[in-house]
Amino acid sequence: MTTTLAADPWPAPTASGPLDAVVEVPGSKSLTNRHLLLAALADSPTELIRPLHSRDSALMIAALRELGAVIDAADPGDLLVTPRPLRGGGHIDAGLAGTVMRFVPPVAALADGEVRIDGDERARERPMGPVVDALRTLGADIKAATMSDGAAALPLIVHGTGRLAGGRVNVDASASSQFVSALLLAAPRFEQGIDVRHVGSALPSLPHIAMTAAVLRDRGVFVEELTGDGEPADGAPSRWRVRPGPVSGGRIVVEPDLSNAGPFLAAALAAGGRVRVPRWPATTTQAGAQLRQLLARMGAAVDLSGDTLTVTGPADGAIHGIDADLHEAGELTPTIAALCALAHSPSRLRGIAHLRGHETDRLAAITTELTRLGGQARETEDGLEIHPAALHGGTVDSYADHRMATFGAVLGLRVPGVAVRDVGTTAKTLPDFPGMWSAMLAQRRGAR
Repeated sequence: MTTTLAADPWPAPTASGPLDAVVEVPGSKSLTNRHLLLAALADSPTELIRPLHSRDSALMIAALRELGAVIDAADPGDLLVTPRPLRGGGHIDAGLAGTVMRFVPPVAALADGEVRIDGDERARERPMGPVVDALRTLGADIKAATMSDGAAALPLIVHGTGRLAGGRVNVDASASSQFVSALLLAAPRFEQGIDVRHVGSALPSLPHIAMTAAVLRDRGVFVEELTGDGEPADGAPSRWRVRPGPVSGGRIVVEPDLSNAGPFLAAALAAGGRVRVPRWPATTTQAGAQLRQLLARMGAAVDLSGDTLTVTGPADGAIHGIDADLHEAGELTPTIAALCALAHSPSRLRGIAHLRGHETDRLAAITTELTRLGGQARETEDGLEIHPAALHGGTVDSYADHRMATFGAVLGLRVPGVAVRDVGTTAKTLPDFPGMWSAMLAQRRGAR
């Protein structure tokens, strides 16, 4: 595993007392980047209210501008996206953003010329084969690098012709639901729309595909979620149809990022006291909504009153271990794993083998870093087992992974002497995580 080489590790603060904090969480990265992309494909301007401003969203904005969209600041923090004909001739930097490296190639195939797409060094190790293979089946001309197993990888050269036929295609999305979402988002502009069937093993992060279907419907696009036989899906779908047609503009208010709320809500258990997050949606397609049930099972009191979610840590400070299938909410794993390492009973996190292909191999990273701090963790075929152990201070490597950095911060609340190498990687989805963390810790119970 490649580690992050960065100077001056950030000393993760240890909580000096129970919290009584309110944390305003920025907009959802997943929703922001989906809405940005659809705004570039729309038939009229879109105003995005409270979008996320972070490295991942900045990379998406830069990519869409390179493809011709006009994106301007509206009111402070808001964005106005005016669609223009998609143009080729540009070079797109995907960084380490899965939503850019997977979502942009189908749009680039609709441009009127060559588009080059590359990213960070680690991005060249992330799976791209299913979306590249699917686009080739649908008529796109793409040149790609190859991984050791022969699968397509960044960098890509997409030879856009201004159109794509679309139609039926099979996709193995067992490594990432983003392969399906990438095709669905661009499908309204395909001549035949799309009929995509997942043909691999279990499909991870289904809520993210449900999110994609929801944002398409919000823009007036017809989407069907089906079984493999084409029947309406009452349970988990494995096939999706999108009809070709216009994508509407309008005014879109972006929900807060519920997964990014995770470390702050987890602080109520690790430090004690309570943490409140305003603007929590009553209904949502975000996988982070599962935090409510997960934290309650680990001993927290969880209350949603109005639009404010309040998590209160157990009075005795005892965190319960958990046996949880996180297949649909794998992004929560580092936060939950940090709490498991502080728990008084064993934990098993299942259904998350696909995390080996994220920003880093998160299962190996969590195991390595917990072991470094004296913890007891081991990888299983599809997840992690974590047992109680006396943790000590040390430096946690982030592996250029924002969620590994916040993992270290949660541990540091209860374990003195923890530092996080390259905490700046949190800017991928949180523009000022260290500042937000310090501000939360300053809001202590009884403080004036």
